[in-house]
Amino acid sequence: MIQHRTFQRLVGVAVVVSAVALFSSCASSGRAPVPPGTSQPDQFLFDKGNEALQKKKWVTAREYFMQVTETYTQSPLRPDAKLGIGDTYLGEGSTEALVLAIAEFQEFMSFYPTNRRADYAQYKLGMAHFRQMRSPQRDQTETRDALREFQTFVTRYPSSTLMPEVQAKLRETRDRLSESELEVGRFYFRIRWYPGALDRLNLLLKDDPEFTARDQVYFYIGESLLKVSRPAEALPYFERLVKEFETSEYLEAARKRIEGIKNPPAAASTKTS
Repeated sequence: MIQHRTFQRLVGVAVVVSAVALFSSCASSGRAPVPPGTSQPDQFLFDKGNEALQKKKWVTAREYFMQVTETYTQSPLRPDAKLGIGDTYLGEGSTEALVLAIAEFQEFMSFYPTNRRADYAQYKLGMAHFRQMRSPQRDQTETRDALREFQTFVTRYPSSTLMPEVQAKLRETRDRLSESELEVGRFYFRIRWYPGALDRLNLLLKDDPEFTARDQVYFYIGESLLKVSRPAEALPYFERLVKEFETSEYLEAARKRIEGIKNPPAAASTKTS
């Protein structure tokens, strides 16, 4: 089934690429001519492309950028124009356009690996996958692809001015994967398979100790341990929740669990007598 879905997706991508190629060949005949006497026609087209890009006229911008890449193959603006093409697809945002954006940015990285804007291309490559991420309950293939590209950025371009943006997106991407794992752990808890919940949630903490919603992980690990009569092991998780989170929907319950573990009913009655 997975192989069949993969095949269908590849066929779909091939159809999209073919359609775009056909569109480009047809549209090229209607491209706006460069005004006579223009001393730098490649610069003229590139500026027109950027102007259209700023106005979110994706198709128009793409046409200008494609004229630069196809007509002025030796132009120093060609790499930037290729990035512009990728940006137009990213701007459109449809599934088909995002697939084509990935192709453009991957080609840029292959053709211009040492270009001054290689970090930008790597960032946008990650963003093209990021824009396709699904909800935690669904397939996380694109999330993993986005994570891979953002991690590649961090490794290759540690001094890039884009690093703060990439770090923020990297955290969102990791959170999405961890949310998916949390969903599985909570499902195991709901069906009362506590060993499975503990395995999944402990692995989540190991893989992503900075998970934004780890208060939920602490709580469900603690609850699972209580369900299998291991209160002493549960206590540190409830205490971590209270210590690390000033606000959480699980705070009140965690405090009650801590009190109950430290002062069990049997011990309380003994003290009273």
